[in-house]
Amino acid sequence: MTNKVSDQQGFYTSGQLQSEAQLENNLIAQLASQGYERVVIENETGLLANLKRQLEKHNKTVFSENEFSKVLNHLNKGNVFERAVTLRDKFNLKRDDDSTLYVDFIDQIEWCQNQYQVTNQITMEGEYKNRYDVTILINGLPLVQIELKRRGLELKEAFNQTKRYDKHSYGSGAGLFQYIQLFVISNGVNTKYYANNKKQSFKQTFFWSDKENNQITQLEKFAKTFLEKCHLSKMFTKYIVLNHTFKILMALRPYQYYAVEAIIDKVKNSVHNGYIWHTTGSGKTLTSFKAAQILTNLPKVDKVVFCVDRKDLDYQTAKEFNAFSEGSVDSTDNTQKLVTQLGDDTKLIVTTIQKLNTAIMKERYKTAMEPLKDKRIIFIFDECHRSQFGDTHKRITEYFNHYQMFGFTGTPIFVENVAKNQHGKRTTKDLFGECLHKYVITDAIRDENVLKFAVEYINTFKQHDTIRDIEVEAIDTKEVMDSPRRIEAVVDYIIANHERKTHAKEFTGMLCVSSVEVLTTYYDIFQQKKRAGEHNLKVGTIFSYAANEEDKGSDDFITEETTDMTGKKINQHSRDKLESYIGDYNAMFGTKYTTKDSKSFYNYYNELAKRVREKEVDILLVVNMFLTGFDSPPLNTLYVDKNLKHHGLIQAFSRTNRTMGEKKSQGNIVCFRNLKQATDDAISLFSDKNAKDTIIMEPYEDYVKSFNEALANLKAIAPEVDDVNKLLDEKAEFEFIRTYRELMRVFNILNTFTDFKFEDVEIDEQEYADYGSKYLDLYEKVKSNRMTEKVSILNDIDFELELIHRDDINVTYILKLLGQLKDIEPKEHEAKKKNILDMLSGDVEMRSKKKLIEKFIEENMPKIASGGDVEAEFKRFWEAQDQAYLHQLSEEEGLDHDKLKKLISSYLFTEKLPYRDDVVETMLTKPSILKRKAVSQRILDKVLGYIKTFVDGAP
Repeated sequence: MTNKVSDQQGFYTSGQLQSEAQLENNLIAQLASQGYERVVIENETGLLANLKRQLEKHNKTVFSENEFSKVLNHLNKGNVFERAVTLRDKFNLKRDDDSTLYVDFIDQIEWCQNQYQVTNQITMEGEYKNRYDVTILINGLPLVQIELKRRGLELKEAFNQTKRYDKHSYGSGAGLFQYIQLFVISNGVNTKYYANNKKQSFKQTFFWSDKENNQITQLEKFAKTFLEKCHLSKMFTKYIVLNHTFKILMALRPYQYYAVEAIIDKVKNSVHNGYIWHTTGSGKTLTSFKAAQILTNLPKVDKVVFCVDRKDLDYQTAKEFNAFSEGSVDSTDNTQKLVTQLGDDTKLIVTTIQKLNTAIMKERYKTAMEPLKDKRIIFIFDECHRSQFGDTHKRITEYFNHYQMFGFTGTPIFVENVAKNQHGKRTTKDLFGECLHKYVITDAIRDENVLKFAVEYINTFKQHDTIRDIEVEAIDTKEVMDSPRRIEAVVDYIIANHERKTHAKEFTGMLCVSSVEVLTTYYDIFQQKKRAGEHNLKVGTIFSYAANEEDKGSDDFITEETTDMTGKKINQHSRDKLESYIGDYNAMFGTKYTTKDSKSFYNYYNELAKRVREKEVDILLVVNMFLTGFDSPPLNTLYVDKNLKHHGLIQAFSRTNRTMGEKKSQGNIVCFRNLKQATDDAISLFSDKNAKDTIIMEPYEDYVKSFNEALANLKAIAPEVDDVNKLLDEKAEFEFIRTYRELMRVFNILNTFTDFKFEDVEIDEQEYADYGSKYLDLYEKVKSNRMTEKVSILNDIDFELELIHRDDINVTYILKLLGQLKDIEPKEHEAKKKNILDMLSGDVEMRSKKKLIEKFIEENMPKIASGGDVEAEFKRFWEAQDQAYLHQLSEEEGLDHDKLKKLISSYLFTEKLPYRDDVVETMLTKPSILKRKAVSQRILDKVLGYIKTFVDGAP
């Protein structure tokens, strides 16, 4: 590593790597220079004393001990989310003299008028004693926790450390550390922030950036910009969203912040319109909600109207808005309701463009609407390139006198992709004016907010058994493309490759086709093959059954389908087909949906979307529905058998590129048509002409090369698998872990390619799995070190177990192999058995079960007559071992057996670790106070081991 010369703040130390303590001291010195008061707080006693002084200063009063006790009791209630609400509310304190004082915890109006302090090394004791790095206090409350790692160490370990502190000590004492709003993690070179959210993953940590999306990664510059006192307060008071549905905090990302700020500036200081270009998948709803919420609080704004252009998006958007601010949105069911809302004191309205158009046009609403013409109304349009290009835009601009319009889009309309209608050719700029903020797909991929695409072009004009990953010829006649023979070849391809593409169905897929007629052919073939036992995929579908469902608009706009058939001419054949398909769905999930009732059909739409998101549907088959405006992180593969281009192509592809865990490395696009030029053109249009390499994954051959290079690095450390055992010290083990992890990353990408086979790389499958077993051995070692609080450099590395975990290796799969083991020739028996045991060693979820399965093979398998009896015998064996383990645990530790089972049941139901007192309660003889912590932890570890072995993935 090259060391830089010492800079202004001393974040580098010349000639050597800067220590964590130096990094900490330099940060505190910088914050002090930026106006923070530096204070020394050693423990909770000091924290509470400081809180009293700061709240007194902030509220310009003095609390008696009794009064402060009341304040503290008020503060010490609820979880992180509930405390975030408390922070933003005032407390009605009844004083000792019976007067009332509204105690303010943070000034949200004048957000710079708060008290700012910085401290370090506060020690708190809960399950374990923890000492925190740097804490920022506002009005005495710890609202920002900064965890630092020395340069060269992994940032993710700082993230994991905040998770451990949350588990062990943030809730101890008065629980003031549960008021943390934001975490900051840094190793000096890289610095990220994220909200205090138990469900947060490392993928949801963010770099700050400037308005042009240039990342600010160095700690010094981050402290100068993001931790500047007024900006930090503004983030707390304006740009953290309290999601009431999931009870979590959400922090806006920098591009969302700049977009909202730009809209607010326009409303405050001009009468001009504008639009926000934020790429699909970047969190448009959260951005638009926050803009709407802040705008409703501006004194000169009468109404904020959020407009969508379809009933399904009306439902989805209103639901999400209500999730971000409970009860703030009352979605309008009819035009009369909209007119009423426009006339009453409702400040924020979610409605459809169609209903807004009706309210303006219809004579019966004229009297009620007339007074609104001169009101200051702000219109925010979701996906502003859709219905806005019709008559409605013109009517709104002619009807209202003091309006402003702001549009959001991931795919603007430019001169290059503009379509002509009765108003001529109009771009997004023509309708909305200037672009106020831009965050394109290349920005999002760089920031790891969305994933790259891996695009394969499949030739479907040869026999399907010779389908190869090559560019298809430009043949697109209806007779050829819609032929059942060709469609069957595509179905066979999907069946053969879907598990590979989706990592053994850990993710899901979508198949989009050119018309309802083609869709019915696809669906029927899938069902025929399922009945014939050729696959077990759960295929769901939905489409509108209006007349003339041929997909004529897909070259540019994805033709909008609707779930509302009221007043539309019905294509009876399409409706009958869909009714039959919904019948299959009803049989699969025990539901009773129908197309014969529009409300039931709408409910089917919403439940289907929910099941897709929850991975209960393997492949969703559509024409246009769900290709825009639908977010499902588990969806990683899109099969394309329709023509797409420009924004329609980007919108459809973008269904696959939401981030989700380490294993989802890209969105897979499998094209059964020649869309290569259309893909290149769309990427060029919506980013820049040189962006292709940023957005599209490299060719298969490049990943083979990368894998072999990573393998060479691994072999340089451990030439043979057994050499891992001979590594001299923890530094060598550290390098092995990091190197093997890089090999895993490349392998998980390689394994999604149709062409992948182990013959192409310089290691066979068995040896690769054996190295994986050694990786897991080291993980077990580090886990043991952490539990005993042993100091180790390996504690500073993250084990990405999501990458090594394989869902297809589970108890059911092993039972299938054991059945085969029983029926094979004796000479093959040992090799097969070794293969099974190696699989168990190489899978993180199955390791805990290895000894028991090995015992079953040795002791029970010889007594079983045939492979068909293995499963039943194994289940009997498993239940007996389960009960024996619990009895043994009760005997060894002196536990009440019934209370132990109750403790385990409670944990499985609540998913909350039992408190120490709960564990002690199961003991027949209670240990001394001094020994309780160690004994309780030992028993809890054994209970968790039991659950991992006998409950998780049980047969």
